[in-house]
Amino acid sequence: MDSYYGQTILVTGASGGIGEAMARQLAFQQARLLLTARSADKLEALAEEFRRAGAEVHVFPHDLAEAGAAQTLHERIAAAGHAVDVVINNAGFGYVGAFAEEDVANAEGMITLNVTNLVLLTRLSLPGMLARGRGGVLNVASTAAFQPLPYFSVYGATKAFVKSFSEALSAELDGTGVTVTCLCPGPTHTGFADEAGMDAKFFRVAETAEKVATVGLDALLRGQRTIVSGLTNKVGAVASRFVPTGPALAITKRIVETQALGQG
Repeated sequence: MDSYYGQTILVTGASGGIGEAMARQLAFQQARLLLTARSADKLEALAEEFRRAGAEVHVFPHDLAEAGAAQTLHERIAAAGHAVDVVINNAGFGYVGAFAEEDVANAEGMITLNVTNLVLLTRLSLPGMLARGRGGVLNVASTAAFQPLPYFSVYGATKAFVKSFSEALSAELDGTGVTVTCLCPGPTHTGFADEAGMDAKFFRVAETAEKVATVGLDALLRGQRTIVSGLTNKVGAVASRFVPTGPALAITKRIVETQALGQG
């Protein structure tokens, strides 16, 4: 892709954070936006704002943490007459704390949202892109994808899955005109910390959602396979390859205990 102008783009988790920032930038670039998130009110407010600026926007309130949600959303979009050119799988949430104490339904919903429906929404969207010989998928993972994270065990594992899935699929689609990019942000100023139950000081050094959105959208246009947002995060991602697992786990466990859980 040379630009997002006139492209029909589905953005999940579009009502806040990185998803909202991406939608805002895409509206400015005159993309045709299909926005989904749980909050209908927030989506409608954003849509009205973007429409006043001249963008074409359609909203599909939907909870992608529910089983079968990807199929239902895909059918709703098709019934409305839209052919998706780009899928931005941004929706996701996390939890910080001891796994043995995590609510079972919360863990199941996290896996369904972060992994299952991301995969299925990608699968359902690809045939149309391949038939047209163009398109793109932008999957939002995390720097948590680069190493196991104690107290983030499920969240980190879902993001490691997203990175592995995205990179493998990118290689499969080489030469088709359809590209796949995996965006790996570090700590970002969004509502993630509150939803995950984290101590705010973990986000003392964090990027803005707008910066992360720009990095991801630019990488997708370039057809880049994986992009880590932020120099410090890039250094950490590279360094994680060379630190033995035992010491790495001990270090990350202590960091999470002190900075995310506020235990010292």
